[in-house]
Amino acid sequence: MNTLLSEDQLLLQIINYLKEGKRNEVERLIEELQPYDMAKIYKDIPEKHKTRCLLYMNISDLADMIQELDPEDQFHALQLIGKEKLGKVLDDMDNDDLASLLDDLSPERLQWVLTDMTHTESTIVQSILSYPAETAGRLMTNRFVWIKQDYTVRDAIDKLKSFAEFAETINYLYVVDERRKLVGVVSYRDLLIAGIDDHIHDIMYERVISVTAYTDQEEAAKLIERYDFNAIPVVDDYYTLIGIITVDDIIDVFIQEATEDIEKLSASGKAIDFDTKAIVAAYRRLPWLIPLLFIGLVSGSIISFFEGTVSQVVALTYFMPLITGMTGNTGTQSLAVVVRGLTSRDIDKGIVTRLVAREFGVGILIGLVCGVLITIIAYVWQGNIYLGLVVGLSLIITLVIGTMAGTIIPLLLYKLNLDPAVASGPLITTINDIFSLIVYYSIATWFLLQLI
Repeated sequence: MNTLLSEDQLLLQIINYLKEGKRNEVERLIEELQPYDMAKIYKDIPEKHKTRCLLYMNISDLADMIQELDPEDQFHALQLIGKEKLGKVLDDMDNDDLASLLDDLSPERLQWVLTDMTHTESTIVQSILSYPAETAGRLMTNRFVWIKQDYTVRDAIDKLKSFAEFAETINYLYVVDERRKLVGVVSYRDLLIAGIDDHIHDIMYERVISVTAYTDQEEAAKLIERYDFNAIPVVDDYYTLIGIITVDDIIDVFIQEATEDIEKLSASGKAIDFDTKAIVAAYRRLPWLIPLLFIGLVSGSIISFFEGTVSQVVALTYFMPLITGMTGNTGTQSLAVVVRGLTSRDIDKGIVTRLVAREFGVGILIGLVCGVLITIIAYVWQGNIYLGLVVGLSLIITLVIGTMAGTIIPLLLYKLNLDPAVASGPLITTINDIFSLIVYYSIATWFLLQLI
């Protein structure tokens, strides 16, 4: 971003230059901007000036900026740039980003866009779209540099220079045999260190970590995170190199997966953001909330079952929200810990056993501290030591139950190959409410004579 002008000042400056038709000045300001910043400014440019703004931008800047826009804004911009530039811009866009854009289009819009691309680029993008959503095939790009194992370092550097502008990354060069099977990888650093006449097969790493086009995108993301790669190769069933996935796309995957988990943890269903209309947001939340509403009715029936106990010791109701609330809170905390752990590391029987044992210990420790504290508070407040013992003992037991529920339920779902984030916070909270009420009023009933 230009350090002399704020974003608002840049916007006003660009609008003024567009009004006056000062192309050179617009180009000068735009070339100093990052694609993301230009996309933000472009969205705020009045509609009547958008076409001229796009006309003043070169193909490379246009392609980079359009990739940063929202899907609807992307298609609108493509319509405004005209047929003359459209095909060139589409061909210049990264294949994976273009495939993501086209995936959101209707069949009519998709065909309209594909007809303006070169046959080669169109074929590549349609090939990417043929892979299932959220797989490595959807993320990969064909814009990488490959070399043969009989190349010298000089040959490799010459090819790298020739394709540097084309490639999405030049950190790695992938080594293939005569049938284009992946046989090794060489980093840019390896080339700098090696002698200019050294052969690639002498300096390459043969143990290449790769994914297939059908590998889940989350698994590909874990590999890049685990090995600190900048990119990872994608191969077919015959180990033929067909593309690479770069770290910038993996960052998008982490954000997407985290967003999905948060939506499930909060039981909000599909994506809801600041721009979502009220009726749409309500529609997406109701499928979760209505079942929870009926499950919540069980809590009412439990209280009704213990009506006799409640009517004789009204003070029990003072502590009921505390018991249910604390149980739900501990369950949600454990759920968050488990879901985060399942997405960041491999799980085996030993890890699960240690995790469950650890959370059981956590539940006991939290329960003892909170239980003793609330026992003292209840006694001082109500002047009845037995009431304090009932509340304290109930809280100890329910906190252990809540912690274990938040731990075991997502682990069971993971074992059944279901998304553990489906065990949403509201669901765990509702289930824990039921158990906490049963425990609380059962203990109170056992101590009823001492409480009266």
